[in-house]
Amino acid sequence: MPRFAQQRAFGLVLLVTGAVGWVASAILVLERFAMYKNPGHVTSCDVNPWVSCGRVMGTWQSQLFGFPNPLIGIVAFAIVLATAMAVLAGADLARWYWLGLQAGVVLGAVFAVWLWSQALFEIYVLCLYCMVVWAAMVPLLVLLTVRNLVHGVIPAPKAVTAFATTWAGTIVAAIYVVVALSVVVRFFPAITGG
Repeated sequence: MPRFAQQRAFGLVLLVTGAVGWVASAILVLERFAMYKNPGHVTSCDVNPWVSCGRVMGTWQSQLFGFPNPLIGIVAFAIVLATAMAVLAGADLARWYWLGLQAGVVLGAVFAVWLWSQALFEIYVLCLYCMVVWAAMVPLLVLLTVRNLVHGVIPAPKAVTAFATTWAGTIVAAIYVVVALSVVVRFFPAITGG
C-alpha cells in the first residue's frame, strides 16, 4: 500500500487539498461580494488584461447555476475538510461514504475541466484563484481514486490498481504539465506581445 493511501497520510492529503481549495474559493466569494457592493471594485488578482478575476467574474460562466461558482467550492471543500478531520481522528468511514466522496470529486473535476476550457478558449482570461482551485483538484482526484482502488472501494483488477499506485505521482505531475502547457500555448501571443 502506498504511503499516501494509509489513513493518517491520506487524511493529510485531504486536509491540504481541502484547505487550499476552500481558501481560494472563499477569497473568490469575498471578491464577488465586494463587486456586488461596489461594481468598480478591482479584485486582488486583476494583474493584467489576461489575468483578471474581475473580468472572469463578469461572464455567465462564473455563475453557471445562477449563483457564483465559488459558493460550490466553499461547500464542496468544506466536505473534504470534514472528511480529513474524521480520517485524522481515526474514523472508519463506510464504503458508501468513500463512493459518495469519489462521485463528488469526479463531478468537481469535470466542472473544473469545463471552467478551464472556458477560461482558455471562450473567455480568454485567467483567474488566479480559480487556477489554485484547479491545482487542488488534481491531486485530490488522482490520490482519492488510487486510495479507493487500493482499499477496494472501487473494484478493479490488481494490474489496474498496481499501475495506478505506481504512477499516481507521475499522473498528477503530467496533468499539471499539460494544463501549464495549454495555458502557455493559448496565451503565448499575450506573453510574447505578438
